[in-house]
Amino acid sequence: MDQAHSARMYDYYLGGITNFPADREAAARTLTVFPSAPIAARLNRRFMHRSTRHVATTLGLRQFLDIGTGIPTSPNLHEVAQEVIPSSRVVYTDNDPIVLAHARALLLSRPEGATAYVEADARDPQAILDHPTLGAHLDLAEPIALSLIALLHFVPDEDDAYAVVEHLKKALPSGSTLAISHATADFDPEGIARVTQTYAAAGTRVKARTRDEISRFFTGWDLLDPGVVPTHRWHPDPNDTLLTITDADASCYGAIARKP
Repeated sequence: MDQAHSARMYDYYLGGITNFPADREAAARTLTVFPSAPIAARLNRRFMHRSTRHVATTLGLRQFLDIGTGIPTSPNLHEVAQEVIPSSRVVYTDNDPIVLAHARALLLSRPEGATAYVEADARDPQAILDHPTLGAHLDLAEPIALSLIALLHFVPDEDDAYAVVEHLKKALPSGSTLAISHATADFDPEGIARVTQTYAAAGTRVKARTRDEISRFFTGWDLLDPGVVPTHRWHPDPNDTLLTITDADASCYGAIARKP
């Protein structure tokens, strides 16, 4: 608790209470170099809501695998999915013991569906796929909506984020979807460079990637309209009160692709 943690800093940006002085101090340092951090966090969260609702409503998917869950903030992914399809089944995955401590909030499924939590590291995708809890709740022979929301910018190049994603993609059947949101320095190079330095000083490495680098994660799959765009521009909600923000405020791309 005396070391800043990215999940708790994210919780702080969202106005949550699951954070400690070390997290708030690191978040305050981030805000001095990137004042839009709370806006970016809220935009990312809303992208998760819209992307989940889209694959459930438009594509009818009812199985979801959310890797890099983070600290639960309602509405969680299963709440959004089960609002559309009450029988939706959701498996959350994270390697953070803090998230595990709050996992009960992730398991409050509607009676028609199911939710489960797997403690595992995204850098070992096969361990996730082989986990008995995942196998008990999701059918890997049927389409699955894979969500990697605000995760991959915490996977540096030496951990081969592309290989991790390809491993997961190959394991999923035709009709599955991949939703990604990912930090970028395309719109505010100096600001995001300072954010990266601030997080590194707090013990967390961040790898912001360009639009082309993020697009590479979807190679071989069909990008859904409108492609790889800033998170607030992906099927925006006309009633969203944050529509006047800029791409630099978001500093994050979002997209969904579907396996042929």
